[in-house]
Amino acid sequence: MKMHFEGSSNVTLLFDFWDVRGPAGMVLSVLVVLMLTVIYELLKVWKVTIAKQKQFSIAHPCAPVSSSPEPSCCTPVLNCQEESSSLTNSPSEISLAPTENTTTTADTTATVKKSWLLHCLQTTVHILHVTLGYMLMLCVMSYNVWIFMGVVVGSVLGYYVGWLFIY
Repeated sequence: MKMHFEGSSNVTLLFDFWDVRGPAGMVLSVLVVLMLTVIYELLKVWKVTIAKQKQFSIAHPCAPVSSSPEPSCCTPVLNCQEESSSLTNSPSEISLAPTENTTTTADTTATVKKSWLLHCLQTTVHILHVTLGYMLMLCVMSYNVWIFMGVVVGSVLGYYVGWLFIY
């Protein structure tokens, strides 16, 4: 095996059946590798998004996973600035307001279940991310200039498109 980059259109990628012979096969292989690299970058963004949702779920146990800015079900009644009622500051209203220590076991169970499901999803995405990363590394180790350029361009496109989803 040659240990330097070359620009030929004859290369074997990953498996024996992916044997590229000719320019048309090289163009198709470069496009496939480019798309795999874009998917790799999108998986990276998805991992970050899941981590943010998991962090939000732990910080706000009763809130929905969507990370919406709306108040959650654990927001105390007194923090809502509803001045329309004359009973807002009455002792009976204060005694009915939920406190931070009154979490039910159902809320705790739901929080643990959400956290566990997010962790399982994060683990699955991580497995896919690592596997695809090693496969792309082996493609680059074919020392073909065109395949290498496909990985680089796919990484740039995937990073650009993926981070648009976050912001």
